[in-house]
Amino acid sequence: MELNICGLKKMYGSREVLSIRDLVIPSGKITAVLGPNGAGKTTLLNLIAGLEGKDGGRILYDGREDPPFREMTMVFQEPYLISGTVRKNIVWPLKIRKIERPAAEERVAGLADDLGLRGLLDRRAERLSAGERQKTALARALSFRPRLLLLDEPSANLDSKTTAEIERMLRKMRETDRTTIIIVTHNQAQAERTADEMVFLNNGRISGHILREMR
Repeated sequence: MELNICGLKKMYGSREVLSIRDLVIPSGKITAVLGPNGAGKTTLLNLIAGLEGKDGGRILYDGREDPPFREMTMVFQEPYLISGTVRKNIVWPLKIRKIERPAAEERVAGLADDLGLRGLLDRRAERLSAGERQKTALARALSFRPRLLLLDEPSANLDSKTTAEIERMLRKMRETDRTTIIIVTHNQAQAERTADEMVFLNNGRISGHILREMR
């Protein structure tokens, strides 16, 4: 899914917090959005996700202006998990889409293997560590193979092993499902490891844009 952002503006009261003249998010790539606190990174992500209303401009999703909610999902820095087991959380998007049980179970098992959750499928969400919660949230987000995945600081305050597992999974989804992934991060090293391009925000405006050749 390609995103075209044109003349996008967001105000909080009389303060302009985001002003993006033109930005293309390429289909099937990982785009990292970087910048200091208050740069507008999370605001941009929320606008793309349709969680906030914009005050000007357009966001086009494959040329359409309405957010394709059934084809996109977002993982927050502090993920919200539903009450119940890891398995219940991961399978939930498949259940509401009426995916047949054998196919859903196969998908859950594959994601659990990829993210090191196989031994935790029957553990209740409230008993998970921070890293296990984040991986469960990512597995749930990926379960229905979204065309657009939005991530807000997905590995903040996580250990290096968990961070590596998450980054590896993101690269896999780009390669196998051609998922368009937008990741907000303070960690430029992480962006350099995972992203095809990096967009730098400062004071709500694009201050730099780097295209990269990923191996």
